[in-house]
Amino acid sequence: MLQRLACAIRLILAALLMSLLGAGPSLAICQLVSQNGFEGLVPLKTALAPNQLQIRYIGHSTFEIETPTGLRIATDYNGTMKPDRIPNVVTMNGAHGTHFTFNPEPEIEHVLLGWNPEGGPMDHDLTIRDVRIRNIQTNTRGWDGETRRLGNSIFIFETAELCIAHLGHLHQRLTDEDLTRLGRIDIVFVPVDGSVTLGHDSMAEVLQAIGPRVVIPMHAFTYGSLQSFSARLALAGYQVELSDSPVYIASRATLPAAPTLLVLPGR
Repeated sequence: MLQRLACAIRLILAALLMSLLGAGPSLAICQLVSQNGFEGLVPLKTALAPNQLQIRYIGHSTFEIETPTGLRIATDYNGTMKPDRIPNVVTMNGAHGTHFTFNPEPEIEHVLLGWNPEGGPMDHDLTIRDVRIRNIQTNTRGWDGETRRLGNSIFIFETAELCIAHLGHLHQRLTDEDLTRLGRIDIVFVPVDGSVTLGHDSMAEVLQAIGPRVVIPMHAFTYGSLQSFSARLALAGYQVELSDSPVYIASRATLPAAPTLLVLPGR
């Protein structure tokens, strides 16, 4: 009973604080450039401030992003390796069956495919509560080396004054047009297997062109590929941080001053 009462009091105080701050939904303007310094990882909290978002690494290419209003997004959702709670929004990529499902739970409000199963473009640009979600499509290659036009999507999430890009199953370097459409990106989720997606040198060049402050690896396959990619970015001047927690709470004020590779443990 006392625990329930304490929990209720904390929720009431959090709601009161939000009302006093007068904080409405806060998106991000990805064309602005941040000059903020690094204040380290923020400890896990029970509630997010209006300028914070929570990233939880689930595994493979799936992250759960929680916005300040509590909206939950799962990336490269495959219906198997998934968050404990059903997300409000899921994004998917069509490279392999581990990056999508044709049978998402009916409770999921928005299912965003990163490719068109019938061919052609699949464009998204929508605002849901306090997040803008858009995509940029890139080509992929099949197992026989053939080009699959527009087979991958880079999904961009703009919320809490931050811009996050999930590179999906990236098979090619980005064009100048791609980079212009991306705009300012603060945090990047990057595949680091080095084989079925871009090699490590090419991926490092992509990251240099994007210029994020935080890079979070995914799609590693083996510890060796993660270790190799970490060494490659260290040579490029990145700080390497190994976290004991799969959760990272980000805000504009706590972005690192120097580019940082943040390794989160997944399942």
